Amino acid sequence: MTRATETPILFVTGTDTDVGKTIAAAALTCALAVLPKSPKSTLSVAVDKPTQTGVMPGEPGDMDEVARLTGVRDVTEGIRLRAPMAPVAAAARESATLPALGEHVDRIHRLTRSHDRVVVEGAGGILVRLDRFGHTLADLAVSFGQDAAAIVVCRSGLGTLNHTELTLEALRIRGIPIAGVIIGSWPNDPSEIDLDNRRYFESLDVPLLGAIPEGSSRLDPAVFRKNAAGWLSLSTPRPSG
Repeated sequence: MTRATETPILFVTGTDTDVGKTIAAAALTCALAVLPKSPKSTLSVAVDKPTQTGVMPGEPGDMDEVARLTGVRDVTEGIRLRAPMAPVAAAARESATLPALGEHVDRIHRLTRSHDRVVVEGAGGILVRLDRFGHTLADLAVSFGQDAAAIVVCRSGLGTLNHTELTLEALRIRGIPIAGVIIGSWPNDPSEIDLDNRRYFESLDVPLLGAIPEGSSRLDPAVFRKNAAGWLSLSTPRPSG
């Protein structure tokens, strides 16, 4: 059993780019932050993004969006790059040196010492390279052993089943615990394909933790925080790979 509520580090990865990882990470952060730590306190949560691409100097990045929506203060980044590309290609275009895997590990470890949970949002999919040595988000997750688990953010539409199964297979092969799947943007008017795909996700041997309503990023942050815990069900685990 892999419980999202009990795993110290949760890696949020996607089946592709632009599937809603950032908003899913924000919703997950809100859902974790209201869980009780003791009768008088709730869990403290930090959020990290090893590599941010596609952001010009002075522009808000994904972690700024997470901080805005959640109100969480402790958000960190490994590196920020301008080109909207995979990290290695983006770094090459501005002659930047990508952080080594150990730098990401150390930064996340520091967050675990002062917070109950750490949410880590990846760039692209689980096998996108984070550095020039070919290390990926999967390698980063493996570095933390059983203290880490992955949550896969997927689309609801056509093509998502294969992409999701491939991502789950890649995680299982590497022995990375899987805490569940989140649909990153659930349409206001779902098609038969969307509905069929959701039923498929509900039949998997990992839990469908929930679906983020389409357009949630446009909500007032106070409304987002109030609703986020209701979008995700973190308390009912099922066997996972």
